[in-house]
Amino acid sequence: MGYHILYHFITWIVFVYSLITLSFYLFIGIYSIGATRHHLQKNSFTDHNILASSPSAPSVSVLAPAYNEGLTIIQNVRSLLSIYYNHLEIIVINDGSTDDSMQRLIDTYELAPAVCLYDQHLITRRIKGIYKSRNPVYHKLLVIDKDNGGKSDALNAGINVSEGRYLVCIDVDCILEQDALIRLIKPFQEEGENTVIAAGGVVRIANSCIIENGRLLDINLPGKFLPRVQVLEYIRSFLLGRMAWSRLNGLLIISGAFGAFDRDIVIKAGGYSTRTVGEDMELLVRMRRYMEESKLPYKVTYIPDPLCWTEVPETYKMLGRQRNRWARGTFETLKLHRRMFFNPRYGLLGMISYPYWFFFEFIGPVIEFLGMAIFLLLAIIGMVDWWFFFILLGFIITLGFVFSILAIFMEAFSYNQYKKKGDIRKLILAALLEPLLFHPFIIWSAIRGYVDLLKKKKSWGEMKRKGFTVKADTVQ
Repeated sequence: MGYHILYHFITWIVFVYSLITLSFYLFIGIYSIGATRHHLQKNSFTDHNILASSPSAPSVSVLAPAYNEGLTIIQNVRSLLSIYYNHLEIIVINDGSTDDSMQRLIDTYELAPAVCLYDQHLITRRIKGIYKSRNPVYHKLLVIDKDNGGKSDALNAGINVSEGRYLVCIDVDCILEQDALIRLIKPFQEEGENTVIAAGGVVRIANSCIIENGRLLDINLPGKFLPRVQVLEYIRSFLLGRMAWSRLNGLLIISGAFGAFDRDIVIKAGGYSTRTVGEDMELLVRMRRYMEESKLPYKVTYIPDPLCWTEVPETYKMLGRQRNRWARGTFETLKLHRRMFFNPRYGLLGMISYPYWFFFEFIGPVIEFLGMAIFLLLAIIGMVDWWFFFILLGFIITLGFVFSILAIFMEAFSYNQYKKKGDIRKLILAALLEPLLFHPFIIWSAIRGYVDLLKKKKSWGEMKRKGFTVKADTVQ
């Protein structure tokens, strides 16, 4: 009798939690539709070429940290150099690579040591040298060669050397749309009373896409299941989730793959922290906390346009390392800023944004994992009411599937990046398979991340890249 009571109690706890989570996801998904439509209408008549070439456009420094990126670094830097923007400097930070990344940069872009004076606002590992190109074609490019200190340390070194009014931090393995930069910087010039301190854009998946001379030539839905289901995951996260949080001005994360920041506020907030592997989220939370404590009006914006394309893991091994790190980064950020938890002093940040991340993003994997573990135990001893279980399971899976379908059709009716025959059908199939072949692994990876935290593991985790698909006649 006691086992039956325990089973029903646990089942209802998991069911109610899942129902609240999925209902909240559906709400923010629907809430984001209005903001996306407004953005599309507002920018439908904007000529971004004029804005990008304007002499009054603000100066921008693009920071691209690189560690052992020899496989793709030439294509990636070529993509950055092709950005059409007037006042631009591109800073690649070689963070002590042990491969041929630095030598390939020197050879390809005709780099030579240069003397650059800068203020060391942020403490970093030793900078061994700063390089500029002897070729005037590459006059926007600056390369920093430094001792290895991790991504945060590399970005801080770039911030010290940078001269731009705004910082755009990007993963060096990303490919940008030609008008990505001006679209990302535009909100900083529009807001008036509320100072925009950060802006993020949509990150899309480049696996199976064709790249030529650092530009995206042909968009393809990934052929393999893991990258394809991540396409669906990214659409949900960026096009629905983050758009809604931006509309509320409650956004807590801007992707480290591509985000813009007010340089002065970044420095005042202390730059990137080297105490966490989730440096992108932690910096934004600290910047917001600085503005709240200084009682300064501010805003964090999000651009729903597809601006940046990146390679994602194609194997469970690499995916597990990535999600392990994401879980650790989330916990570390929440721990560092736990003072804000339900603290009315921090307004919406403390009363809604932080609690959401704590209860749904951090605690969620723990509740799901414990629910699965206890269910398996009760199933082994024959204490499961299967009829009741399958009804609840079907209900939860259906709600999740509806949210995925909403995301797919939101993408199709807005930016419609996947236009080829069968693409929508393949995404719908991925949504059906996700609860069985993807989501449980994500939960398991998060739990392993929490276990690694208990073991005080701080490593980033090696991420081997396959490299972009390059057009056959393109020379790297």
